[in-house]
Amino acid sequence: MREAMATAVVGDDGYSEDPTINELERRFAELVGKEEALFVVSGVMANQIALRVLAQPGDVIVAGRSQHLVSFEMGAAARNSSVQFATVDDASGTLALADVLELIDAEGDHQPHVSMVTVENTHMLSGGTPWDVDDLRRLAGAIGERSLHLDGARLFNAVVATGTSAAEYSAPATTVMTCLSKGLCAPVGSLLAGPAALMDRARVERKRLGGAMRQAGFLAAAGLVALDTMVERLNDDHVRARQLGELFAAAFPESNYDATTCRTNIVSFNHPQARQIVEELSQLGVDGGTVAPKRARFVTHAGVSDDDVDYVADVLARFVPSKR
Repeated sequence: MREAMATAVVGDDGYSEDPTINELERRFAELVGKEEALFVVSGVMANQIALRVLAQPGDVIVAGRSQHLVSFEMGAAARNSSVQFATVDDASGTLALADVLELIDAEGDHQPHVSMVTVENTHMLSGGTPWDVDDLRRLAGAIGERSLHLDGARLFNAVVATGTSAAEYSAPATTVMTCLSKGLCAPVGSLLAGPAALMDRARVERKRLGGAMRQAGFLAAAGLVALDTMVERLNDDHVRARQLGELFAAAFPESNYDATTCRTNIVSFNHPQARQIVEELSQLGVDGGTVAPKRARFVTHAGVSDDDVDYVADVLARFVPSKR
């Protein structure tokens, strides 16, 4: 990646004159089966731009209550787009169709207009759960003319875990985004794709958010390497995560964590001492985090090796949380 970045041909992306960015956008649009794509600095920006082109101020957006757009973007949707969320239970990683349709039906009872639905694939808080593409198709068909946005920050983890192509996953959605800087290992960047007319508007919204770039092709060069070389290796992350899941399940039986639910690269479980566990394991060289007051999360990536998994096994074999 660094070699590709150092030798990248660049131009002014503000005028769509950066050939490396143009190629990255073309490649991603082709992969997900959309007309055009837009390179942005982060997944949050990609999601926020999608909201701005798919919804109007005052609209309601149906989403899972623990999706990234709802809970992990610092209230950006309200700040940037003046929209509101109607949330449904997504503890399983997906949305129940009946729950979504009930919220849409409420428009007939003088409630705000539902302009779109958004889903997350893979679903982070539930433990990197991938969607079934048939469920996405049913959801898209049921919501009619309303837009469906696919927050695919870890889309390629879902692709590798299920054998579904990125284009199949994206077909039911109006817009789709993917992060290059997570499992695909690029240092910076995400992509948003959709119909050409929407992507023209997305370029305007990117500029309004301060995201227009100049000679940024060196960042796109890393993204091209990511798409070319880092997708298939995601399976290694999934295998190691399952191994870690089994270790954590054995170490904390009181969590009732079922390691078989770990299908991609995220181990996530509830524990009354989650924050304490994360803090004390970090002191022993096992880094994780919390995504809720009593929910711990540990993520595998290209920087985690088999030796690291063995190290975690040794630590957990003798780990007991301190009494506080």
